[in-house]
Amino acid sequence: MSQKRDCYEVLGIGRDASEDDVKKAYRKCAMKFHPDRNPGNKEAEEKFKEATEAYEILSSAELRQRYDQYGWGAFERGNGRSGFGGAGNIDLEEAMRAFASAFGGGGGGGFGGSFFESLFGGIGGGGMRDHDGRARGADLRYDLEIDFEEAAFGVQRELSIQVVEDCEACGGTGADGRSQRTTCPKCGGRGMVVSSNGFFQVRQPCPHCGGTGEIIRHPCRQCGGEGRVKVPRKISFHVPAGVDTGSRMRLAGKGEGGSRGGPPGDLFVVLHVREHELFSRDGLDVHCEIPIPFHIAALGGEIQVPTLRGDVPLKIPAGTQPGKTFVLRGLGLPDVRGHATGDHHVAVTIEVPTGLHGNAADLLAAFGAAIKESNHPRLAALRKKAAAFFARKKTMAPTQGEP
Repeated sequence: MSQKRDCYEVLGIGRDASEDDVKKAYRKCAMKFHPDRNPGNKEAEEKFKEATEAYEILSSAELRQRYDQYGWGAFERGNGRSGFGGAGNIDLEEAMRAFASAFGGGGGGGFGGSFFESLFGGIGGGGMRDHDGRARGADLRYDLEIDFEEAAFGVQRELSIQVVEDCEACGGTGADGRSQRTTCPKCGGRGMVVSSNGFFQVRQPCPHCGGTGEIIRHPCRQCGGEGRVKVPRKISFHVPAGVDTGSRMRLAGKGEGGSRGGPPGDLFVVLHVREHELFSRDGLDVHCEIPIPFHIAALGGEIQVPTLRGDVPLKIPAGTQPGKTFVLRGLGLPDVRGHATGDHHVAVTIEVPTGLHGNAADLLAAFGAAIKESNHPRLAALRKKAAAFFARKKTMAPTQGEP
């Protein structure tokens, strides 16, 4: 008997789970352990295969009945009940095909464009073909770095990319002018074939015709019979003010061209904002740190603060301490939808002057002589706490080795 985990335990469901519950549980496991989300992680791959195998059994009324009666023994070879072929025999390719069959879409593939991204709400691949062979073009992703200023004010950008489109020479048929497409003898024109592995029946695109249901006797010389060619394309678009790292722009119809007259896919531009030497951001709020002379911090005064809208005057009250933050309302970043505007936060630091000499040094020395401890309340508070500490220490009995 194989040492395999219980199918219900693998999917985290009870034995009374409905067919819908089984599918939802499998979807949850697939999202967590799919190889595209865990590249190079063998443990995740095994869990994905385990979950797929469990789903294939529990989603079939016949297989589930056998499993409920005999457990994994129902699928052991040599016991009169032929089945999966023993423990751990499902490979990754089979699991990927079964997963695709369960949720629709093509076979295995990465986040670059297939069933997986469509399933998880990301950037999807090309659509399934209709009866005329038409299919939606694949969605594309482009990661774009922009400067802080461009994110703050918006900018017009142009991308140069290569996309796959129908060959103009053959109109996407893959055949030259002398050739006609004929029905594929392998799939009978259906474009799909069914293969069996024990109790598994996997439906997949026909490898002989590529899922089109037709074959070409004289392929197009321009595209080599593929019906598709790579072409350069320049795309201009506007980045709105207020975007941030992770913002995603959808450019409808700017992805790969559709196949056989199908609609084009979309282009998703994912933005990454470079760090700025002066400003940082927190949502719509802008932050900056400004050093001020100690005499302004002590006596008060006015400084000029750089903001997104230019220098703005800021009054510094007398006695301002290091780290004090002032807020300039409405001078932050705009919301992408134009609904709100953030604030500008100014944190001040006290800069001690260097290189003093002559009259300046004498004046500073006189200033220091005239200052009393009461003019430094934080220092006075510190000294008061220290005096209390030493007073308490004197009342304590000395211990061995105490200084």
